[in-house]
Amino acid sequence: MREDAMKTHPTARITDVEVVDVRFPTSRELDGSDAMNPDPDYSAAYVVLRTDADDGDDGGDTGDGPRGRLEGHAFTFTIGRGNEVQAAAISALRPHVVGRSVDAVCADPGTVSRALNGDSQLRWLGPEKGVMHMAIGAVVNAVWDLAARRAGKPVWRLLADAEPEWLADQVDYRYIEDALTREEAVTLLREGKKGAAEREALLLSRGYPAYTTSPGWLGYSDEKLVRLARQAVVDGFPQIKLKVGADLADDVRRLRTARAAVGPDIRIAVDANQRWNVAEAVEWTRALADSDPYWIEEPTSPDDILGHAAVRRGVAPVKVATGEHVQNRIVFKQLLQAEAIDVLQIDAARVGGVNENLAILLLAAKYRVPVCPHAGGVGLCELVRHLSMFDFVALSGTTEDRVIEYVDHLHEHFDDPVVITDGHYTAPTAPGFSSRMHPESIATYRYPDGGFWAADLAAQEKGTPS
Repeated sequence: MREDAMKTHPTARITDVEVVDVRFPTSRELDGSDAMNPDPDYSAAYVVLRTDADDGDDGGDTGDGPRGRLEGHAFTFTIGRGNEVQAAAISALRPHVVGRSVDAVCADPGTVSRALNGDSQLRWLGPEKGVMHMAIGAVVNAVWDLAARRAGKPVWRLLADAEPEWLADQVDYRYIEDALTREEAVTLLREGKKGAAEREALLLSRGYPAYTTSPGWLGYSDEKLVRLARQAVVDGFPQIKLKVGADLADDVRRLRTARAAVGPDIRIAVDANQRWNVAEAVEWTRALADSDPYWIEEPTSPDDILGHAAVRRGVAPVKVATGEHVQNRIVFKQLLQAEAIDVLQIDAARVGGVNENLAILLLAAKYRVPVCPHAGGVGLCELVRHLSMFDFVALSGTTEDRVIEYVDHLHEHFDDPVVITDGHYTAPTAPGFSSRMHPESIATYRYPDGGFWAADLAAQEKGTPS
């Protein structure tokens, strides 16, 4: 830890929670398109925790805050319409956060998680699910960015270096103690510490395995699919993913086309984005079997635990994966208890932030189910790599059958963007959660008054293309 990070600042407080509605027009090129979401505009309800602590970096903020003051940045991801609702939910948390001691929240981010999730009136809006839960996750993730920047470490290393007992105390065991107790968590984390130094060295030299969804968006032509699939092989990715679920004959053809493009040794996952009923999911997946799909992702409603279990029985040996829309640790617990999934997919922004994702990683470690995170969107790749890298270094201790999703969208808007080398995520070394967007990007894409959207609206009013 940096020497200056060890100083105490007894009067330093969180002074503001700034929220910005940021949207990118990705629907215009069909980037991100799938059977359930044909026209996503990748968006972020972006939050900045401002403080009066004087041990920050040189700013890196939205352009309004004092230079050199410690800040925490984060966001939650949406796909366009409704991002203003998500931003309003984060804004509603302001009075619950402003005035908190910077020392206290950096020493124990769980205090913020517990306070926000435990507020009885806010809780009524969930509990622990939906827009309010995602808003809490954004604030909690911003606290982790704040804490990691003060410690001078990337979040993955902050977690990996932490004492098992401290990490175990970051988890809320309510509703999951029938599957994971604090004592079991401490044991898992102590075991995970063994060999951590060697694994950290390997991570820094080799990175963490990735797979790419870039070839597989449903709106892409066959020519674009083939070109991007072949490029993925050249780039070292061991797995690609295709979106399915709109038309069976089209899916059979596209999957065969992809298989011919990448050969027999590259895994191809398929993703239905919740499109099907249970029986339909089994029938459709079986129809794709001759192209050897590795997993079927989100075959049905993310809330249907028993439905996923039935699909898993019906499509084996094709694996079943889900998690990007799972609401909380309690649903993940049930998916694991019911043996409903082969692959667990966390999302850095869907649940209540790092603390709840730590609970989910511990559950997966106990049940020995591999974690292959959902990423893409706006900044999700930047965030979730920290969670998987911590898991490798100091919890599960393995990358076997584990890959982080990668999508080549919008990384240029972040000050610590993802770097992929030979199909692997390079480990970030900069302090924080890699969650800070460039002020210029925010100024351009804030909705509806940023430079891009203001010009777009003016062009629409004139009846000319933007």
